[in-house]
Amino acid sequence: MASPFQTSAPAPEETIPGHEEAARKAEVTAQLKHLHEPTLGNDLVSLGMVRHLRVVGDYVYLRLYVGAHQLALQGQVEQYLQQLPWVKKVYVQLCTIPGVRTTLAIASGKGGVGKSTTAVQLAIALTRTGARVGLLDADIYGPNVPHLLGLSKAQVEVVETPEGQRFVPLEVHGLKLMSVGLLADPDHPLAWRGPVLHKILTQFIQQVAWGELDYLLVDLPPGTGDAQITLVQESPICGVIMVTTPHAIALADLRRSIHMFRQVGVPVLGLIENMSYLVCPCCNARTPIFGSGGGAQIAAELSVPLWGQVPIDPGLSAAGEAVPTTASHLKAVFDPIAQGLNRTFEA
Repeated sequence: MASPFQTSAPAPEETIPGHEEAARKAEVTAQLKHLHEPTLGNDLVSLGMVRHLRVVGDYVYLRLYVGAHQLALQGQVEQYLQQLPWVKKVYVQLCTIPGVRTTLAIASGKGGVGKSTTAVQLAIALTRTGARVGLLDADIYGPNVPHLLGLSKAQVEVVETPEGQRFVPLEVHGLKLMSVGLLADPDHPLAWRGPVLHKILTQFIQQVAWGELDYLLVDLPPGTGDAQITLVQESPICGVIMVTTPHAIALADLRRSIHMFRQVGVPVLGLIENMSYLVCPCCNARTPIFGSGGGAQIAAELSVPLWGQVPIDPGLSAAGEAVPTTASHLKAVFDPIAQGLNRTFEA
């Protein structure tokens, strides 16, 4: 199936020594740091939008990961780099998901912290603001989003488009949904490795007919393995929202994940602390079952904004965690986050 990602011309043979190539790459990076994305107010390099940068002789090759509203940045990048006296030609491979304005990842350092539940609640909160939202369940080891949305295995349609075959996402609760859990037998493990895993993930990034979306939320697998790195490096994710619990072990794993995202150049936008406390139904007293203050501590330590603290909701467990709840205490956490995202990304 054809990819929506544009391709660039093949690179000529390298004609300059390695030390000079490194110096030119540094010069290109410095030049690109003068080019700012107006919505986020930061330069393209710091935002992780410029990846796979190569300098071969007098030619510059890079991939530019953008949303559907940022396509004009390709011409600006070419114009900025042509100002360097030694540059003969700039090849910019534009990587975008057609029709998708903003792609955000929901991630966690470990499993069991409520990452997928948080992704569903945030997606539903965004729809309450009037945004057009898609949810990609890319957690290949535990694709639970269909269950959280009250779906069993469903038939996923494949259609022919001018760009090739595309999966058609399901529509549920005002969202567009695609999940590996919709394609696999629920009784069989998803035991993919190496090239097969990479192919499955890139297909899910590139070959879904989302239509026009304000947001695409990507529910990543927990941890810091190959699947996570593939997803963040091969998709136009412009930021990650981390989910944790206050427990010390969860916070240790969270710290590793935040450092991984920063190493691959994807900004960590905010932190949501799940299972922060239990509210007594009799006296409304708050009991921090998994400890307290952990999310605030790591937020201060790593300079990540703490966006919200989500209480334990027995109603979700009683319902089998199916179908998004509209409980007032959850709306009080997720609605301000959704409104803040709209202000940030001008949705």
